[in-house]
Parts: sequence; C-alpha cells; structure tokens
Amino acid sequence: MIGHLAYAAGAPCPTFVLDSGRLPREERAMLAHLTEARRYLVSAGGAHVLKIALVEPSEHPMFDLDYRFVQALPGAPDRFDMRGSCGHSILAAVIAASRSGMLPRLVPGARVRVHVRNNGDSVVCEVEQVERDTAVFTVTFVQPAPVPFDTLLPGGGTRTVLDTGDERVEVSLVTSANTYAFVDARALGVPDQAALFGAGTELLARLEKVRRAGADRLGWPRDGAFPKVAAVLPGSGGGLAARAVTVPGWHPSIALTGAVCLGSAVRIPGTLPWQAARENGADAGLIEIATPGGRTAVSAVTSVPTDGDGTLLWAAVARKHVTFRGSFVLEPLSHLQFEEVARCLALSEAA
Repeated sequence: MIGHLAYAAGAPCPTFVLDSGRLPREERAMLAHLTEARRYLVSAGGAHVLKIALVEPSEHPMFDLDYRFVQALPGAPDRFDMRGSCGHSILAAVIAASRSGMLPRLVPGARVRVHVRNNGDSVVCEVEQVERDTAVFTVTFVQPAPVPFDTLLPGGGTRTVLDTGDERVEVSLVTSANTYAFVDARALGVPDQAALFGAGTELLARLEKVRRAGADRLGWPRDGAFPKVAAVLPGSGGGLAARAVTVPGWHPSIALTGAVCLGSAVRIPGTLPWQAARENGADAGLIEIATPGGRTAVSAVTSVPTDGDGTLLWAAVARKHVTFRGSFVLEPLSHLQFEEVARCLALSEAA
C-alpha cells in the first residue's frame, strides 16, 4: 500500500494520506491496520505525524472525494479519535489524491468537492495557484441548506458555564466544521494579545481542563481530541486574536476548521467571539484573526435575522498553501496491494 505525506501551512504536523478503498470497511479492522501504519511511521521517525486522512473517489454525483479524518492521539499507536474533521488535512488529501491519480491534475480554477464522512460537511476546494509541489486554495464550507444558529450551539445557548473542577468558566460551544469551546481570554486573567501569545503551560493546562469539561457536557470521551478549545479576545491591530489548543499542545496558528468555526461564532449574537469582535467593530464583513503563527481571514455568510433566528449559509478561508511531501510504500500494509493484484489476475483468468 502506498502512503502519502502533505503539509498545509499553519498545521501542527503533516497529514498522512491513505486510499480508504484499500482498507477494510469494518471500523475495528480498519483501525487495526492504522495502528500498524502508525507503528511503521514512528519507527521511521514520524511520531509527530498525528493526522490521518482516508480518501477515495466519491460515488455520490455531487462530490469528487469522500474523506474521513482520523486524529491519532499520543500515548500509544492504537489511540484514535474520529469525531471531528480537519480542514488542513482535507487540503493535504486533495493534493495527494491528485498526485496519486485519484483526481485529475490540479490547475488554477479547478474545484474539488469533498464529502466529509465524519460529520457530513460539504467542502469545496478551489485551486488558486499551482507550482511543482505546492498549491494554493480557497476553501469553502458549504451548507446544503441554511443552518439555524440554534443548531450550531450544542450547549443549548450562546454561553455555557463549565465546571473544570478547579474553576467555573464561561464558554461559547459552537459547532461549525468542528465543535469548539471558545473562552474570553480576559476571563482567565489574560489582558491582551501580547499576553495571550506569550502564555505558557499554565494557561495551556487550564484550557485543556476546559476542553475536558466541554467533552463531559457533550457526552464525549475526556481523553479524546474533541471538542477543540481556543481563547479569544479583541486583537491589538483590529479583528480578533486567538490561541488554540491541538494534540498535544498549543496550535502553531489556528486550524482551518477553527477559523471557520470562529468566523461562524462571530456571526451569532451573544457568543463570546461575537462580543470580542464587536468591541473592535469587527463583527461584520471579513473577519481577521491574529494568531501566534500569523494572520488569517475568514468570511462567514449568514442570513439577516428578521423574525427569529439567523442562519449560516457558508464560510470560506482563502490563500491556504499546501505542499506535497512525497509517497512511500507502507510495508506493514503491502499485502493489501497484493490482494488487489490477485483480484485483477483472477478476473483476467476468468475472461
């Protein structure tokens, strides 16, 4: 079996991309194969690769690729979480699928439509620019039908108080592309953007406890990767400043899905991101997000509330750079390739 590695700028690590059509459909058997793949990666120096993308051509006429994200967890090679998605890994999967022949060659203006099997998201990856091993995309998370704001709030409202065991923290639980617990950093004693970006392990530990309390509230495992958590406040240069947590520590910037979720949250009156953005006059139009790894921008398009709740239509992030790192034979799963050859030979013999 062939594995591929690709890296989306701003991600905490490369994504390991595999053809899901060559793996067992039954989840336990599939995860057993991924465990062997992880062991192989670790032995080759790839212990830091904690993102896995499983892709194959979609049978649905509306999509080009079916994609499933698997978050590998530290501690053991058989620990995984498949409750969420990853936008950076979607782009890694698209460039790898193109290089492997699963998709046509990428050209400027091409659009690749991806069906996210984890949560049903529809994602359009539009190619802006292509060079030898890199591509630049605009990524749009499209809603098949307008989504009422209240369905984006799994906590039952715009703000939820979580008990971490050490303190009670007010958060906004928002689900858009991924589920996030957004915290106003000032409520944790962090006064401004410089202090947020310079914060160390103490704030990281407090946010991880918030994440675990959010998992309790949602009925998810505490030792998984979801929900995600991020601290936000008004940015020093306008817009918002955000510091997010990933597996296993601070995110170097913010996840693509995190930008989408934060942009959606800013559009929902009453959430903590909406309040922080409003203080900077940034609750309308393009939403600029400052992170320790640089700035990104998201546009979230919603309906104008008239009589009742507003709705989310789509959200997009532009200028996302992805680099294809290469392909290699995944030796522990090489027998899967041989099984396919055997089936082809059997068919040719029957003919």
